[in-house]
Amino acid sequence: MEYVEAQGARIPKIGLGTWMLEGERCRETVERALALGYRHVDTAQAYENEAEVGAGLAAGMARGGILRDELFVTTKLSMDNLTRDRVGASARESLERLALDRIDLLLIHWPSEAVPLRETLEAMLRLVEQRLVRHLGVSNFTPPLLEEALSIAPLLTNQVEHHPFLGQDRLLEMAEKNDLCLTAYSPLARGRVEKSDVLRSIGEAHGKSASQVALRWLTQHPNECAIPKASSEAHLRANLDIFDFALSAGEMRRIAGLARGERLIDPAWAPRW
Repeated sequence: MEYVEAQGARIPKIGLGTWMLEGERCRETVERALALGYRHVDTAQAYENEAEVGAGLAAGMARGGILRDELFVTTKLSMDNLTRDRVGASARESLERLALDRIDLLLIHWPSEAVPLRETLEAMLRLVEQRLVRHLGVSNFTPPLLEEALSIAPLLTNQVEHHPFLGQDRLLEMAEKNDLCLTAYSPLARGRVEKSDVLRSIGEAHGKSASQVALRWLTQHPNECAIPKASSEAHLRANLDIFDFALSAGEMRRIAGLARGERLIDPAWAPRW
């Protein structure tokens, strides 16, 4: 495993995304992931699976003798929990569902036009002071919004959609400049990377799949990690098996050249990208 080291944190470059994982399938997937070597797990209040993620973490820790300090667990505040009076209460509810003593990384899931950013971040800072949260971050923030957030509070990450078909060069530059981690969600473009002739041909040269090449491209950026969702053991294993090869500078450029502004996650409440 490789790590992003930023703001005093050490984040595994491959984590488990749990969006749309529900019920027993979610619990089993998290437990299986820990058994395979995952130590970075991502969830959110909006996913409505924090309790199942927590149960999977507990089972996986007990089964593997894994210490709490070995894990890096992220959750995110829903848009209706960004007000001063809801930040602390909802974070405590997340902790209870996750059955953890602290959240390693708490994010604003989506920027809000209804609640001032300062109000939310200052309430989140109080959770850090109370040692209920270790690090703060944001998700789906554009460069201007990220600049604003950084002027208010120290942040560890900005979690955004990033894959070979959607470039994030400006945010990567900001991550390196500000000692941040850029966390890529939907890093496999919902399976679209497997259809890319470029990614397949590069994979053949390394004995890897197109998906593994895409994940290696992301994680080969110094300040970037990725959180692909997977549930089968084969896919969980494959997503971890990307650190025994390196892409050349030319291959990195070829993959970057695939960017075509293909954004897959763009709800009505999204910011102006």
